[in-house]
Amino acid sequence: MAATTFFKLNTGALIPAIGLGTWQSPQGEVKRAVSHALQVGYRHIDCAWVYGNEDEVGQGLKEAFAAGVKREDVFITTKLWCTYHSRAEENLEKSLKSLGVDYVDLYLMHWPCPMNPHGNDPKFPKLPDGTRDLDKSWTHIQTWLGLEKLLQTGKVKAIGVSNYSVKFLEELLQHATITPAVNQIENHPYLPQQEIVDFCKNKGIHISAYSPLGSTGSPLFKDDVIQSIASKHSVSVGTILLSYHVARGSSVLPKSVTPSRIEENFKIVDLKEEEMKELEAIHKNKGLSRFVYPAFGVNFGFPDKQ
Repeated sequence: MAATTFFKLNTGALIPAIGLGTWQSPQGEVKRAVSHALQVGYRHIDCAWVYGNEDEVGQGLKEAFAAGVKREDVFITTKLWCTYHSRAEENLEKSLKSLGVDYVDLYLMHWPCPMNPHGNDPKFPKLPDGTRDLDKSWTHIQTWLGLEKLLQTGKVKAIGVSNYSVKFLEELLQHATITPAVNQIENHPYLPQQEIVDFCKNKGIHISAYSPLGSTGSPLFKDDVIQSIASKHSVSVGTILLSYHVARGSSVLPKSVTPSRIEENFKIVDLKEEEMKELEAIHKNKGLSRFVYPAFGVNFGFPDKQ
């Protein structure tokens, strides 16, 4: 089980190794998923305003708290969306209200990409030509300085970033007073992102892995190397993929609304050094695959996208 595995952030706080992801979780099923996860031992829930399901996450939290789970034992992450970069506290308040909590343990800048706060859509504004309506009067550095101020309110215990490359982090750290506690990135054996993982480790920034199983119908589940390691341990391919991150010192965010899968995703195994080497070599043979890359029209500095 992963219940006793934690990593220490640069704030001194502990982040549980396995968290329940809620991105793309179907409407009507999120409440039960969150409540069930917490009642079987999860202590880390990852959400975001832009997912559009924080009301249901809040209902799940309420149910779990009523069943005896303590708020102070649960690590809750949510994220600032791109259209709110210049209004961080306003977006945070929306999340806190939906989640039914007074504070979150971690508040992340979802993407370093300010969008027009007064565009034709509250989440995904577009220009007449169909391209994303970006706010070029604002920078991700200004956004970060706004997040630093939020720490003084007590409504966030830690702040961090998401989808940051080395290039963007180097820019940010030149101006930051507070080093991000976390960088949440897409991460799996087909996209190890070793350059940003190593950079963050050097700077004391914890890596949290989203989409650890790849996409729906992911080729990771059919990979012969991963299947072979899973067979040796008599566990599922998913268990190996999640264990890979914990072995790397990263927290990991599998998402599911199925109770049995939620429980399965909470199990990790100790991988041997040679097994980790096999997993880390996969992308060298199969190539890199990034499954999440929104059409924002921004070069985020990812080496695989240059």
